[in-house]
Amino acid sequence: QVQLVESGGGLVQPGGSLRLSCTASGFSLNNYAIGWFRQAPEKEREGVACLGNVKQAVALADSVRGRFTISRDNAKNTVYLQMNDLKPEDTAVYYCATHPRAICIRNHGYRRGGNDYWGQGTQVTVSS
Repeated sequence: QVQLVESGGGLVQPGGSLRLSCTASGFSLNNYAIGWFRQAPEKEREGVACLGNVKQAVALADSVRGRFTISRDNAKNTVYLQMNDLKPEDTAVYYCATHPRAICIRNHGYRRGGNDYWGQGTQVTVSS
């Protein structure tokens, strides 16, 4: 069964850090592009970061560039989103997504491959 599971969310003060994990089961993430997305209350889901498969292209939203990084650990079948200097506006539910035909385009972001696989999301709350 193909599954993505996000973890690592929580409550953090402004300026703090969190590392989110997206772990796959039922398939290998190694050759897949991965996207991280977030959705705040009453807002549309937005792309945050993506990581390509072959050339490991990286794309980051302007709002997180310089604060967030994305990486993968093939041995653990996991992709990470390291979030530093968190701000209240980063508060959202964070999701990861992938698909065999998904791609990550540098400076442009994640492009869906079709009926993409999504995790259930992990809540990030930045508040003092």
